[in-house]
Amino acid sequence: MMAVVLGVLACLVWAYLLLLRGGFWRAAPRDDGQAIAANGDWPRVAAIVPARDEAAHVGESVASLLEQRYNGEFSVIVVDDGSSDGTAEYARAAGIRNAARRLTVIAATPTPQGWTGKLWALHCGIDHAQSSAMVPEYLLLTDADIVHDIDSLNRLVGRARSHGLSLTSLMAKLRCESGVERFFVPAFIFFFQMLYPFSWVNRLDRRTAAAAGGCMLVHRIALLRAGGVAAVRGALIDDCALARLLKEQAPISLALTERVRSERRYHSVTDIRRMIGRSAYAQLRFSPLLLLLTTTGMLVTYIAPPALAIFSHGISRVLGAAAWILMAFAFQPTLRFHRVAPLWGLALPAIAFAYLLFTLESAYQSVRRRAGLWKGRVYAPQNLRR
Repeated sequence: MMAVVLGVLACLVWAYLLLLRGGFWRAAPRDDGQAIAANGDWPRVAAIVPARDEAAHVGESVASLLEQRYNGEFSVIVVDDGSSDGTAEYARAAGIRNAARRLTVIAATPTPQGWTGKLWALHCGIDHAQSSAMVPEYLLLTDADIVHDIDSLNRLVGRARSHGLSLTSLMAKLRCESGVERFFVPAFIFFFQMLYPFSWVNRLDRRTAAAAGGCMLVHRIALLRAGGVAAVRGALIDDCALARLLKEQAPISLALTERVRSERRYHSVTDIRRMIGRSAYAQLRFSPLLLLLTTTGMLVTYIAPPALAIFSHGISRVLGAAAWILMAFAFQPTLRFHRVAPLWGLALPAIAFAYLLFTLESAYQSVRRRAGLWKGRVYAPQNLRR
C-alpha cells in the first residue's frame, strides 16, 4: 500500500511540475529572437567586473567586453578583489591588446564586516563609476569568467529601454563538454528554473524574482532607489536577492542565452560539489525544517520513481515507471539546449540524489561554521541571512 501511495504522489508531483509550474521545463524564454532597438539615444553603460584569482579567465572576459559593438558610450571597470595570481595584470594586458582607453582596473579596499567579498567589490566598482565625469545610466554587472558576443550589450540595452526594465539578466551558458559537466550542468539549470520559473520572473503579477549573476544589466537609478548593493551586502545568493529588490522598482527580465557564456571548467565532481555546496543551505535560509522538507520532497520526486519501477511490482511499478518517464520527458528541452544526448534524461534521479548529498553537506558545513567557503573565504551564516 505504501508503494502505491508513493507512486501516486510522485505522479501528482510531476503532473504539477509539467502543467502548473510556469512551463519551466521548456527551457524558455531565450534571447534568440529579433534584436530590440533602444528608444531614443543609446544610454551610457559601465561594466563592473569583480575578480578574485581569475587570471585564467579575466583576459578573455575583458576582451569580449572591450570588443562590444555598442551604439553608445561604454566603459569597463575591473575590480581586483585581493587576488594573488596576477588577475589585475591579466586584465590590463587585455586592455593593451585591444588598445582600450575605456578600461579601468582598480583594487577593492578591504572587505568590511557583514559584506561578502564579491558584493563589496561591486560596491567599489559602482562607486568608481558614479564618481566619474560621465555617470552611466546602466550598469552591466558581470563575472570575470564570462564571455560576451559582440552584440550582447546592444541587445540587453535595447530590451531594457523598450520594456522599462530595472534589471535585464541572462543566464550565461555554462560549459558542458566533460563527462562531469554533462552529468551535472544541465540539471543545475533545470533545478534553477524549477525554483524560479523564468516566465514567472518576467511577469508583474508574480512575486517570483531571480537573476543570473554572470550577466545583469541594472538601471543605476533603480538600484540606488532599492538601496544599492549595500541592501544585500551579506547575501550569498546575491543575484536573486538583488532581483527581489529591483522587481519592487520596475519589471525585470531573465532568459537563457547562447550569446553569453561561462568559460569556467568543471573537471571533477569536487569542483561541482564546491560550487553547489557553497550556497545550497543558504537557499534553504539555513533552516533545518526546510532541509528536512526538501530532502523528503527530493526522495519522493526523484528517487521513489526509479526505485518503484525497478524493485516494486503491479500498479506501484507502473506508477513509478510513469513518473520516471515524465521526469525524463521534462528534462529533454534542457538537455537539447546543452547539446546532451536524450538518454541522460533517465539519469536525472541519480543526478538529483547527488545534488541532495551536496545540499546535506552544505548544511553540515554550516554547522561547522564553514558555510559559503569559496576562494579561501568563509562567510558566517549570520552574515549570509541578509
